[in-house]
Amino acid sequence: MDSGFGYFATHDAVSPEDLARLVEQRGHEGLLFTEHTHIPIPPGGEVLKDDRGRVLPRRYWHTYDPFVACTAAGLATTRLRVGTGVCLVPQHEPISLAKTVASIDRLTGGRFDFGVGAGWNEPETRNHGVDPRRRFAVMKEHIEAMKRIWTDDEAEYHGEFVSFDPMWSYPKPAQWPHPPVLVGGMGPRVLERVLAYGDAWLPNYSPGILDRVAELFRLAEEVGRRVKVMMLSAPSDPRVLEECEKAGVARVMAWLPSANLGRVERAMDEFENALAEMRGE
Repeated sequence: MDSGFGYFATHDAVSPEDLARLVEQRGHEGLLFTEHTHIPIPPGGEVLKDDRGRVLPRRYWHTYDPFVACTAAGLATTRLRVGTGVCLVPQHEPISLAKTVASIDRLTGGRFDFGVGAGWNEPETRNHGVDPRRRFAVMKEHIEAMKRIWTDDEAEYHGEFVSFDPMWSYPKPAQWPHPPVLVGGMGPRVLERVLAYGDAWLPNYSPGILDRVAELFRLAEEVGRRVKVMMLSAPSDPRVLEECEKAGVARVMAWLPSANLGRVERAMDEFENALAEMRGE
């Protein structure tokens, strides 16, 4: 089981390239960047909250574009895998997004992980012209269409939300057939989505999540699929990290604060100390 971090890369915190160098120097495998193009202001001075009812931190509307952050981080390193955790796919035009993903994967020598999600903020989704009630169907078609663009010399796709006649689009990704698609989310149908178009599941750690990891592996075996699990929000708890490893989790990732270097390093130290204790080091 390897390790890494998730990060809201904001303009007033440690830069993506500086953080990437530090993560690589410390021997971790991956660094994922979040995405929010904006956060709609609630009417009447209501308190902003996330999908789990928690007060929304300001970092949500101060993030860099994740693909720009990935490019900066990838070009500042030589081994580190960079990616999105997650890209809000329904908010993008899929032909352009396919080009962006392929370009980053080429420029980083095949080190891009494509974490995807449909988004939880309904006003944000609507502002992109997408009906929140259809966002998962939109995401599915976008990913299917992008896979055609990445793998076919003459790509063509016709669906309800995406439709294009044969086209040429290069470069193709460095990884074959495409960068791994890490499906985020923890809803009741997320395992179906992982098996339908994902290469890995990218959940946030919570009590009981490892039971669902076991369920995913069982379902994947039944249909002849091999999928990985990469766990975000992994706590700095040696016992929990050991349970993740025993459950077959491929990578555990802790969230780093959007802050100055000192706070970031202290958070990294805490996670690394827990990993070392788990490994008996």
